[in-house]
This record gives sequence, structure tokens and C-alpha cells, in this order.
Amino acid sequence: MSPQTYASPDDIQTDLTGRFSWLKSVPIEQQISMLYKKIESRDPDQKPFLQALYEVLYSLVPVFKANPKYLSVLESMAEPERVILFRVPWTDDSGVQRVNRGFRVQFSSTLGPYKGGLRFHPTVDLGVIKFLGFEQVLKNSLTGLPMGGGKGGSDFDPKGKSDSEILRFCQSFMTSLYRHIGADTDVPAGDINVGGREIGYLFGQYKRLMNQFDGVLTGKSLSWGGSLIRPEASGYGAVYFAQNWAEDNKVEMKGARCLVSGAGNVAQYTVEKLLQLQAVPLTMSDSTGFVFESEGFTEEKLDKMMYIKNVLRGRISDYCKVSPTAKFFVGEKPWKVDDVKFAFPCATENEINEFDAKMLVNNGCVCVVEGANMPSTAEAIQVYEAAGVTLCPGKAANAGGVAVSGLEMAQNSMRTSWTREEVDEKLKRIMKSIYQSCVDAAAKYGCPGNLKMGANIAGFLKVADSMIEQGCV
Repeated sequence: MSPQTYASPDDIQTDLTGRFSWLKSVPIEQQISMLYKKIESRDPDQKPFLQALYEVLYSLVPVFKANPKYLSVLESMAEPERVILFRVPWTDDSGVQRVNRGFRVQFSSTLGPYKGGLRFHPTVDLGVIKFLGFEQVLKNSLTGLPMGGGKGGSDFDPKGKSDSEILRFCQSFMTSLYRHIGADTDVPAGDINVGGREIGYLFGQYKRLMNQFDGVLTGKSLSWGGSLIRPEASGYGAVYFAQNWAEDNKVEMKGARCLVSGAGNVAQYTVEKLLQLQAVPLTMSDSTGFVFESEGFTEEKLDKMMYIKNVLRGRISDYCKVSPTAKFFVGEKPWKVDDVKFAFPCATENEINEFDAKMLVNNGCVCVVEGANMPSTAEAIQVYEAAGVTLCPGKAANAGGVAVSGLEMAQNSMRTSWTREEVDEKLKRIMKSIYQSCVDAAAKYGCPGNLKMGANIAGFLKVADSMIEQGCV
């Protein structure tokens, strides 16, 4: 933490190597606060990143108390290895030139090539991408696969754009990004508003510029290097994580009423896997509101929703035109529905606030499984903890997507393809391993059952120990 800034030499203690130092007379909690304020002073406007950093910092208090040298390691880990910011010029269908801003934050290559998605959304800025990249480092660590962490994207809004406009934007984006990525350097994937179509356009432009075919992106089509189960992986993985928790805590998933937010890839396949386990998913949502099926979605109803969102690219309210049993609640979130057991927030960050969390508690929810990245505010998490509601944090519960991306990278390297059953079985094993790592770390550091702390501790320690072994990096 560079304690020399705050104390005399007599108050500074170092580890056996002399590389890592801390203050002997200052409580660890105070030194954590000092470190947070130091990082905050550099980037005071990066609220999403600072929120994620704060949560991780205070989850690691037991680790820092056991071995204070890790505080210095976290200071290094909180600073990205590289930040790439570039303009993305493109022309709309009227021939008018437009300009957006592109980002790639290569956060950590400690465990392997940078790995993380690309997000196209008007809310994207450096603070959002740094938050996502920081979380990705810990998430990728939990998978056990050799992947570092990174994230990227643009403030481009694909809604209302023609296919030709999206093609031209993707080609321009990749023309600036291609020199910074590669199969052994940085392997982007999809995220919000970057699906199979966009990955195809990006990959095609990369191949055209580099004159080579390699596994530089994941989430590719099966016809040219993609992996089975990759589209389903984040949603399936979240449900597998919940299933492990349910079995461990003797909670029955069959017949369990579940709330799901979002209507994109993660939400769709969360609903699909819940149906396969005979749970009862009741809701889906988008930015305009949510739909409620009082008896739950069925496979047929989910197919209709997927056609509306994936093919017609419509709004969730359009679903009510094809389902007479559905109710649409304009401008509202699904957390108001009562008599539920599980909540699966799969939309976006901070979608559950303190008020929403209290509704979930009052409506009987016992477990919140985060399919999105950081969908619960700090105040919402406090409500869960006070009420004894288990939080399955996003960096663990939604790691299925990047886990299968890692498996796609492995298949690309070996020039082979695994069957659907093989990939699904590997995904199940990875999610079980992640769950167990969270449980074990939480128990070891004195917070049994706290999966949020367990995920942060387990993910951090693997990266931190590797950073120490690799020198001053």
C-alpha cells in the first residue's frame, strides 16, 4: 500500500522478501480505508469500478489480517496492466459519419491471456469497463482455467440500427482493436448487445486484417470454431451453481418458484435450465418492464420469447400478444412477485436496490443467484445478509459463460470439437468446483456460508500468489 506515504520508517513492517510492507501500529481496517481513498482519489468519477473494488477490499479483511502483505498485492492488482481507448468512426445508412468511443482494458495476464467480453451500450465508459474487467480477473481465477482478465466495448447503441450499420460499426471497431488482441494475448467475447451476429462481423474483420484464422474471439458460430453449449453457458452455469447450493442446504428446486430478470442470452438459458430441473420460472424483463406468467413459463412459451427477442428483436411487451396468460408490468421490476424461493437477476449491474431486496425478503426468497455482473447494490447485499438470504455472487454464479469460452479456446488450440454432452459435463464440474472453492474459502477465513466473501477470497488468492511468484508485475 506504499505505507511510507503515511508513516515513519520505524512503523513500517515488511515480509521476509522485503517487497511487501504495511504499518505495524495501524489496524488493518484503517489501512484498507487508506488504500481505498488513495485509489478513489485517482479516479473519483469511476463509480462502478470503485463500488466493485470496495466490495472486494472489505471481503478480504480476514485475508489481510492473516497476512498483511496481500494488501500491497491488491494495490497492484487494482491497477490495469493496460488501458486502450480509441475512436470508432462509422457511417449510417444515410451516409452521415458518426463517431463512438471504444475501450479495451487489459486488466491482468497473471493467469493467462486477457479474457473478457465486449459490451455495446450507451452507458459504457471507462469506469464501467474497469469494473467489469476487475470482476473478470477474479471470476476467471475461480474457473481454474488459464485465463487472465479483461473487458472492452463501446458507447455505441445498436438499438434501432440496421444490420448494415452494425456491420460497419463492428468492422471499424475491430480495425482499431485488432493490433492489441490475439489467441495468446487477449481473447474477447460477447456481452450486452454483442451476440453471435456481432462476433461474426468482428471475427471476419480480424481475419481480413491479419490474414490468419485463429481463436481470437469466443462465442463464434459452430461452423467456424465455436463451441457447443457456449450460448447457454452463463444461464446454465448460474442454475448449476444454485443447484449445488440447494443440494448442500437441503432446499428442493423442483417446484420452486423463481424470479428471473432480463430477456437476453443469460436470462433465456437460465429459464431453460430451470424448466429442465422442474423449477417454475415466473418472470422475464427488459428496460421497459417485466412479464409475469402466474403458472410459470413452459418450453413452448420460452420458445416464443426467444423468437421475439432473438429474431424479431422486439420488446418484452410483444410477448403478451402471443401469450394470453401473461401480464406485462410497464416500467417495473419483477422483484414484487410474492411467494418465491429463488431470484436470478440476469439483466445488468445494480438492478436490485435496497427497496427491491426488502421486497424479495418479504416475498420469501431464500437465495439470490446473480446471473448478471454486480446486479445487487451494496445496500441490497446488507438486506440479504441481515435476513439470512444467501447471495450467490456474479463472479462465481455467472462464471459458466467464461468457463465455456475457455473450453472453446482449448478446442480451437487442439483443432477439435467436443460433443454437447462433453462440454456440458465439463461445465457442471467447473461450476461445482467454483461453488466448493467459495464454501471452503469462506469456512477457512471464519465466515462459513458467506459465498460472496468466499468467492472474493478464493479468486483473489490464486491471482495474488501468482503475482508474487512472477515478480514485481
